[in-house]
Amino acid sequence: MLTISEFGRRAGLSQKALRLYDVSGLLAPAQVDPGNGYRLYDEEQLERARRISVLRQLDMPLATIADVLAGSDEEAVIRLDRWWAAEEATTAARRATLEYLRSRLNRTGVSGLTPRPVQTREVPATKIAAIRAETNQQMLVGVIVSATDEIASYLRAAGATCTGASWVIYHDAITPESEGTVEICVPFEGLVDPAGSIAIRVEPAHQEAYCTITMDECSYPRIMLAYDLVFDWVRGQALPEAGAPREIYQPDCHLLPRDALAVDIAQPILVRRP
Repeated sequence: MLTISEFGRRAGLSQKALRLYDVSGLLAPAQVDPGNGYRLYDEEQLERARRISVLRQLDMPLATIADVLAGSDEEAVIRLDRWWAAEEATTAARRATLEYLRSRLNRTGVSGLTPRPVQTREVPATKIAAIRAETNQQMLVGVIVSATDEIASYLRAAGATCTGASWVIYHDAITPESEGTVEICVPFEGLVDPAGSIAIRVEPAHQEAYCTITMDECSYPRIMLAYDLVFDWVRGQALPEAGAPREIYQPDCHLLPRDALAVDIAQPILVRRP
């Protein structure tokens, strides 16, 4: 058995960190002396402690570390890759926002949207797997990427087939000052049961107004110009809204050139029949 000081030295963790990991349930000591309260650790816990130390160097939250280390090493790799993809997506979104603001301040580049039409279409009833999540503006892109990957992995493992573009429904406004609920939706074919945070439902048939934007135009706040374009068109046509707005992402849109049309900004509507 190792004292907390010796264990911390060998694991590369401070005693303060070890006490925090004990309280959080991430790394409890093997024994606690009932007489003096001293924490004692087993040498077999060193590998877990070192992994925690490395993950903390990536600024991974404690709750995420617990999730990554909860299963087998193979599962840990999947969860680690999923988290890192979300982190990279968030960084890319922040960089795009910085470039947008710099262009506005330097008065270089085009800050608006190039002219494009708002169109309407019929959307059939669609079976989807979905995750609802609470998020803020800073974490939004990471949440979308992580949840989409989680759903797609679950569907593949269940023998189902993803059938097209995924989308994100905004049940609340997500701004730099407020959090809200989003629903990440992946359409599929096959027989799949709900599991954990993944729900299975049918998205009702509806009509929607939409415009299509590029990956570059997806970054906040530039994307709000596309929402304004659609909302203004819907109001101008005096069409009632029939659901929450959404962003519809073409498959593998992240692999497309940044100036390629890849994402639809859509608003479900009620169209008056003649």
